[in-house]
Amino acid sequence: MKFAYENIGKTSFGSIYRPVAKVTLHSPNVSKLVDVWMIVDTGADYSIVPRHISEKLRISIERDCFKDVTFGVGGGQTIYFCKKKIIAQIGLFEREIPLAFFDNNEIPPLIGRLGFLETFDTEFLKKHVVVFKE
Repeated sequence: MKFAYENIGKTSFGSIYRPVAKVTLHSPNVSKLVDVWMIVDTGADYSIVPRHISEKLRISIERDCFKDVTFGVGGGQTIYFCKKKIIAQIGLFEREIPLAFFDNNEIPPLIGRLGFLETFDTEFLKKHVVVFKE
């Protein structure tokens, strides 16, 4: 499965391209699928999406999740892990993954390593394409 990087614009140092992939998340509670364009982030331990995605998936932050903290470049961030793993799909590839929600909608969705990226051979090509292989 291949995805072109997203061109997020020019800076004084050149154009910035971000590796992204379209991930279909399956709600564990109802028959609902949500497509999310996520940043392919090899530095992220977990797959984490903005809080509003929990509403689309019909997942209650209060009932269906537990609170935790993750740390990154910007410091600590409150996240909410879904108590049940959910199915995440890239093309025809499906994985059952731990998924967390940010406490806000300001941070972009991230595909992380645990249970997801580590299950693929992932290539970042110089022609600004990310490739997922079994």
